[in-house]
Amino acid sequence: MKLFVFDVDGTLVDSQHHIHSAMSHAFQAAGLVPLPKAEVLQIVGLSLPVAVQRLLPDADPATQDRVVAGYKAAFNMARLDAAPPLYPGALDCLDALAARDDWLLAVATGKSRRGLNAMIEAHGLQGRFASLQTADDHPSKPHPSMMLTALAETGLDARDAVMIGDTSFDMQMGVAAGMTAIGVGWGYHDAALLTGTGAAEVAGDFAGLTRALQRWAA
Repeated sequence: MKLFVFDVDGTLVDSQHHIHSAMSHAFQAAGLVPLPKAEVLQIVGLSLPVAVQRLLPDADPATQDRVVAGYKAAFNMARLDAAPPLYPGALDCLDALAARDDWLLAVATGKSRRGLNAMIEAHGLQGRFASLQTADDHPSKPHPSMMLTALAETGLDARDAVMIGDTSFDMQMGVAAGMTAIGVGWGYHDAALLTGTGAAEVAGDFAGLTRALQRWAA
């Protein structure tokens, strides 16, 4: 048995415009000047309160809380208008891996349970994943709690699992759990940062990722 654990934002789903727009609305609602997209995208993958603390290290807790609440409200409204799209090739990759009974899929995301469920429903991915780990139930990435729980739920050892993600937080989380980590080059952290934080390799597209995962599992 093998376990493939996927990050969501920046890995399966292209949510950068939703994320930056929601964070900009949240900053404005709190009386703050919005940040450039590139700066905001560097915190994607962290749990929302931790991400806001990273973006506003000098703000008081009440201001940070207002930004967190504003982000949640703005992101949910944007999601209702149009769900962030899957990256090209994402569904083909999931299909190829799910075709084998001895290969299991899982998710580990900084999204809330509500947000993850909405993404799964929007893209018809119900029943695809043997384990769903969200920020609601764990410390923020790169803490390995999500990985350890996914392993416990599926009954597998870390050597039989791989973490797939687009950020250094994903790579660090996988490595901390004793798993292989494979990065994707289309997300929010560059390839050099991924390899520098533990990625065994970085795939350039989903076709390449599928091949890399099949090689790893062989």
